[in-house]
Amino acid sequence: MITLSVNGRLVDLEEGANLLDAAKAAGVHVPTLCHYPGLPAQAVCRMCLVEVEGEDEPTPACKTLARDGDIVTTDSEALQAFRRADAEWILARHPNDCMRCEVNGACQLQHLVSEHQWEDRWPKVPAGPADPQDILSTDHTSPSIWRDLSKCIECGLCAEACGEAGQNQNIIGFGERGFDRRPVTVFDTPLRQTNCISCGQCTLVCPVGALIETPHWHEVLHTLDGHRRISVVQVAPATRIAISEEFGLAPGTVSTGQLINALRLLGFDHVFDTNFAADLTIMEEGSELLARIEAGTHLPLFTSCCPGWVNWVELNRPDLLPHLSTTKSPQQMHGAIAKRGGFSRTLGPDFAAGRAEPYVVSVMPCTAKKDEAVRPGMSGDVDHALTTRELARMIRARGIAFGGLSDDGQFDCPLGESTGAAQIFGASGGVMEAMLRTASHLAGVDDTFPLEWHGLRGVEDGIKEATIPGIGTVAVCNGIAAAQRMLETEAWRRDYIAIEVMACVGGCLGGGGEPKSMDPNILQKRAKAIYGIDAQAPRRRSFENTDVQALYASELGVPNSPEAHRLLHTQYAARHSRRSLLLRFLDCVDRRDGAGAARLFHPDGVWSTASASGDLTGSGEIEAFINRDLPPRRFGAEYARHRMETAADTDDLKVLAPDGNRYRFHLRLCELDDGPNSGTVIETLTREVS
Repeated sequence: MITLSVNGRLVDLEEGANLLDAAKAAGVHVPTLCHYPGLPAQAVCRMCLVEVEGEDEPTPACKTLARDGDIVTTDSEALQAFRRADAEWILARHPNDCMRCEVNGACQLQHLVSEHQWEDRWPKVPAGPADPQDILSTDHTSPSIWRDLSKCIECGLCAEACGEAGQNQNIIGFGERGFDRRPVTVFDTPLRQTNCISCGQCTLVCPVGALIETPHWHEVLHTLDGHRRISVVQVAPATRIAISEEFGLAPGTVSTGQLINALRLLGFDHVFDTNFAADLTIMEEGSELLARIEAGTHLPLFTSCCPGWVNWVELNRPDLLPHLSTTKSPQQMHGAIAKRGGFSRTLGPDFAAGRAEPYVVSVMPCTAKKDEAVRPGMSGDVDHALTTRELARMIRARGIAFGGLSDDGQFDCPLGESTGAAQIFGASGGVMEAMLRTASHLAGVDDTFPLEWHGLRGVEDGIKEATIPGIGTVAVCNGIAAAQRMLETEAWRRDYIAIEVMACVGGCLGGGGEPKSMDPNILQKRAKAIYGIDAQAPRRRSFENTDVQALYASELGVPNSPEAHRLLHTQYAARHSRRSLLLRFLDCVDRRDGAGAARLFHPDGVWSTASASGDLTGSGEIEAFINRDLPPRRFGAEYARHRMETAADTDDLKVLAPDGNRYRFHLRLCELDDGPNSGTVIETLTREVS
């Protein structure tokens, strides 16, 4: 232990603590913009400069180790004058856009300026290179993440979160030097053209509005205000805990009832629990695991409920695709059931006849869920995916006093019942633990099987494992960086029968769409709450969910049946491959999105339809054919999609059409150089009866 003084207050600290830790221990507030718990200190913003007796110059508290006997001052007149000038210089390079900014009210720079009433006294200076053409300043190409570098304060947190200290993806790094230093992608390409997995950790650590989740809450609020459509919202397990932090409640506070009541006040007609679909996911994935063990094929099975992980596999390791479970995530299962299952048919004659569908929104802790909601073969089942932060903005926008709401809100049935197993989906290791509870029952070993596997829990270890009697050894990768380390060797192929991967450390509880927190123990507090819900649940295994049992009895038959596969399973393709382009094209055809299909073609591309329509030449003709000549799209149970004959064979281009016929497609691809729209497109597409 060491002892030092901060503003005259003595504090005791462990060796290795820094002066920022010392200030916190003394109850002294030191402002900072570039600090984030768990990431290396950069000392870029200089806001946390403090004076140490005996030193000639002020030193950054975030990066300076505390020493025994130090006498530290944090609030001298000189320090306050420097911080004022520092902030005013940042403001000189920052746009006056607070009223329209997505992080208005949650921006650390805005808080500092408002708290201290610092002025914008410097002449406006453009940020970045003198020639704005030298850098892509605004990037809205990603379905999950928006960038606006005019708001960037060069703190470096995004590069750290994306780099070796965080996700180890290295999509964002710093370009240029000195005054022109800016966080950019490789070759300054739009995010859509990079290998970004949409995890959103960069948006979580950004102290301003330079990186945000792609905002959808405005459109959702507009739709709810009009009340022209029957609306459905589903809520993920991590959200009901983290939403509390947005309204000043203690971290780890469970606010399920208040959250449900807030959603009803916003105007949602039906409030469902995503955990219902989590139980459904376990039924499908557990059965799939046992079937693979029996057949001895494509083991180990990798979980597939994390879209960031699925994106990473498709982008970087398509050889792993056959190992991915084909079950959809709970978000997408719930959307498919809500729109195309029996529930929709109860909403009225138009819904029963396939002329209408409900408006489905999800509230998720994850930015990658926005990306997942537009994946080919699943797009449209969820109209909009909101982050926890976005929902908080909606609640504040409507003046709802969240903390004052009653906690008596209850989810609607039949898509709202859930078990304790579904609750723990939000934590790293929770999906595996939940799957084992049901897989053991299906395998006939549940009499001696414990419900709780503490070796699979926790946010500290990168890789966790457990040996399950009667099943085998399983592993949990806590974060995409841990998964990459595991996959560096081939040992995983022989050591495990199932592996859970969550792209974000802590699982969904640490998702990129969760509330921003400077509490270094925030993940532990959220996890304690979510496991507490499970411990108190009357049913703790997914197969015990009576509404799930009823759904199988009435609509799905048994897990992994053809009926279940139609609604609850998906398919994969290596990104930028012929199969990937074909999947995207067929998805546009199914949704009658002629403009989207046309964008996948070269302007002079040719589609040989193998029908009376013959060859269609040019993107304009292709768009017109899909929009005008194809029969109108149906909804609900009447809506059928094209499906690939195999789930993950990248070379397989055989398709099962909605009319029951089998077709084989041939594609020739080319590269299109068209600025932000550059990329691989279809030059010729030929369909033939298989």
